[in-house]
Amino acid sequence: MPATITASAVRTCFGDGPATWAALLRGDCGVAPLDRATAEQVGVGSGYPIADGGSFRPSRWLADCVREALAAAGVDPRRQRVVSLVGTGLRESAEVERAALAGVVDFPAERLHFGGAVAAAAPGVERVVTLANACSAGGHALALAQDLVETGDADAVLVGGTDGSTASMLAMIGRVASRPTERVRPFDADRAGVLLGDGAAVLVVERERGDGGLARLLATGLSCDAGHETAPDPEGILRAVRDAHERAGRRPDQIDLVLAHGTGTALNDATEAHVLAEVFAGCAPGPLVTAVKGAVGHTSGGSALLSVAVAVEALRTGHVPPIAGLARPAPEAAGLRLVRGEAVRADPRVAQVDAFGFGGLNAVTLLEAVR
Repeated sequence: MPATITASAVRTCFGDGPATWAALLRGDCGVAPLDRATAEQVGVGSGYPIADGGSFRPSRWLADCVREALAAAGVDPRRQRVVSLVGTGLRESAEVERAALAGVVDFPAERLHFGGAVAAAAPGVERVVTLANACSAGGHALALAQDLVETGDADAVLVGGTDGSTASMLAMIGRVASRPTERVRPFDADRAGVLLGDGAAVLVVERERGDGGLARLLATGLSCDAGHETAPDPEGILRAVRDAHERAGRRPDQIDLVLAHGTGTALNDATEAHVLAEVFAGCAPGPLVTAVKGAVGHTSGGSALLSVAVAVEALRTGHVPPIAGLARPAPEAAGLRLVRGEAVRADPRVAQVDAFGFGGLNAVTLLEAVR
């Protein structure tokens, strides 16, 4: 039986799932200034932060999403075989940075991962595995979750993704940007680069059940081209897209909506636009294309699942949010049906979600509406 997404929970700079969806439909941008001390140290003045304090923030966001998603799905790990896969890019590296600055040299390695946070939020969960697969980590976790459910090795899988900004990652962005980035502008001719966003997302994946769930999880195509440390490889991305279509048994002309990776960087946007143009060549009028990073920033290891959660809502409701920050499409994206300005009413049946990570870690997911 096919795998189904039966519940979703997210946390972004806008708040929980309903607040985030409403903000996306309005075309809001959650960018905010970073504190002055941080900005001076790392050379980045803005981000898409979740305004809360304390330590181990990604773990707390993830735990909140786990509890919410379990309740929505009606899944009880104490009575069912439930495992959890958590995708991340940075793990709890911010805590390591703080410990190092405080002179602590024996930071417990297990606190980098999320086993304790998930187990506390989901008593009875059989196992928690953290996948540190850069910005496509959630997509890789989703592929494994589908395997576990379809082979009968789990009754349900909690698929999570979470990341928070770190000084080291901010400093890297500050060094490579050609000019200060004020906001993320995916596929815009005036884009200046990427900014980090705080966030977490959790999906519950089960076998298809009587109520149909939220959306069918058709397939996730994967590739690991290792072509460059950071630059995307179009051939590697193309392999992941075609792998997803083949596994799902869907043709390009059957795809109605694409949730693009859309980082607002010159390399990613141009590469992704060219790949989409090649894949959907001859598919008139072609799928609608949107992206969420202009609204919530780049949420790193949580970004793939956040896009999947948004795609699920688009399939359920028939509304597609616009790309926040897109005013003047870049030439390479001119042939795409970019959603800009305002949300559009549509009737998408199949959605494609792109996620590309450093080192050529690519994951492309196909979902189908159940309405």
